[in-house]
Amino acid sequence: MRILIIGAVAAGTSAGAKARRNDEDAEIVIYEKDRFISYSGCGMPYYLGGIINDVEELSPRDPEFFKSKYNIDVMILHEVLAIDLINKKLSVRNLSSGDVFEDYFDKLVISTGAVPFIPKIKGNDSKNVFTLRNINDVRRIKGFIDKNKPAKAVIAGTGFIGLEVCENLKKVGIEVLLIEMKPKVTPNLDEDMAIYVKEHIEKNGVKVLTNTIIDEITDSGVYILNNSVKKQINSEKIEHSEKTFIEADMVILATGIKPEVTLAKNAGITLGLLGAIKVNNKMQTNFPDVYACGDCIEQFNLVTGNAIYAPLGSTANKTGRIAGDSLTGGNLEFKGILGTAIFRIFDMTVAQTGLTENEAKKLEIDIAVCHNIKPDKPEYMGGEEMVIKAIADKSDGRLLGVQIVGFGGTDKRIDVFATAITFNAKVWDLAHLDLAYAPPFSTTKDPVMYTGMILENSINNDRPLITSEELDKLIKSNEKYKLIDARVPSQYEKNHIDSAQNIPHSKIRDMAQNLDKEITTITYCNKGVTGNAAQNILINKGFKKVFNLSGGHKQFKITPR
Repeated sequence: MRILIIGAVAAGTSAGAKARRNDEDAEIVIYEKDRFISYSGCGMPYYLGGIINDVEELSPRDPEFFKSKYNIDVMILHEVLAIDLINKKLSVRNLSSGDVFEDYFDKLVISTGAVPFIPKIKGNDSKNVFTLRNINDVRRIKGFIDKNKPAKAVIAGTGFIGLEVCENLKKVGIEVLLIEMKPKVTPNLDEDMAIYVKEHIEKNGVKVLTNTIIDEITDSGVYILNNSVKKQINSEKIEHSEKTFIEADMVILATGIKPEVTLAKNAGITLGLLGAIKVNNKMQTNFPDVYACGDCIEQFNLVTGNAIYAPLGSTANKTGRIAGDSLTGGNLEFKGILGTAIFRIFDMTVAQTGLTENEAKKLEIDIAVCHNIKPDKPEYMGGEEMVIKAIADKSDGRLLGVQIVGFGGTDKRIDVFATAITFNAKVWDLAHLDLAYAPPFSTTKDPVMYTGMILENSINNDRPLITSEELDKLIKSNEKYKLIDARVPSQYEKNHIDSAQNIPHSKIRDMAQNLDKEITTITYCNKGVTGNAAQNILINKGFKKVFNLSGGHKQFKITPR
């Protein structure tokens, strides 16, 4: 059996290695148009910041490695021009010699990855404009920095790559301006979590412009325009004069990627709803002997079953392994993904898994939402606060999604949550997890367990939560309500929600008889714990409808409005 693979980064090499482990006699050839193979794209920003000294560290495996270890021929600088599915042939150009030849296959794996999405901006092809997708890109950026010593950089886009590049350019002394066309940074987070990231970035000396687009790029900077103004101008079809010029020596376009499906589309392979290659759970395309994997394929969401496109290195390796196993007769199947992701920005860790609140609402799921603000370990051991936002299905208590911003221990908590969602855990299961505890690592009740307890109380124990957004709507409505600040007077006097009455927790029992039990009552404290204690007292005294403010005053203060 002759196996041809197009693409030699994460998914393609994983497919080849797994196929070889299953079948020692197969002929396996991987065609790669680049010079670099099997590299760590996620590590590239750290080369720019000097954390990684040699770019070769990101690409430790070469064709000789795959030949000696797996007996796989990796043909670098060979571009596949076309796929002939009827005759099972590839047309290939040797980029070194220019020669074009044909090769045949019994099984084919398409692992063509993704390419940067480059917005249509005047000047986007200037010499000081860069994208970051492969080793060649990062070498060009590093070469430009070393040669030109830029003082100022503009980064368009605030996803993982944009923020990681931001941090690393700042490390080498470059002043950075972040520009995001959406109203918030980190577009994959809910707005009430993204605001923590924005504040942290700004505290570290980086200016952030949201709801802003780049209208034009020049050798000396960019012209920017407020996004809402641009929309109005386009609708009225008039020339704008509101452009602002920002000086910059270099521009990084971190505006996302799109699947590279040209070969597959031209060959007649079916694409999915989101423009990536459609595959089944064995990584097969609509042609049984043709498989696809990595950033060029459409995946499905483990929670909803709906199609998603989540190009991550971890998923690429996973799907490559499944493709290599399937085409050699194995029984591995793709189970779906949660889009679990994590990145670091100026020592803050940002992580997410599963559905966001916005996504759940679009699916019209009746959800419970909580904001759990707890230290990752005791303060006497240097613990720092993390904010955990969790979303659950009210109908059955299933955990649907989690977002975390924090410092220490964020990574291990998001992995616990991802595992729980994968195995359909209910929120009340979280409190029963036998998690490792010692003061250097956690609190006695881990933040994961607390999150489950909060949501269980909300769903099952008549201790409902109200989010800051929901409270804002209530305050603006005509509904009669009572808002109680359960903190001590000194905290109330320092800062409080305008319509709140200060009734400290210690006095709630005595004051309850003077309050209306029939109207909606909301309690709050700094972060939610004392607010819940006050809520318990009022409910136990017969109050009909009592909510605790999710995340307390801290979350309310930071929530955009």
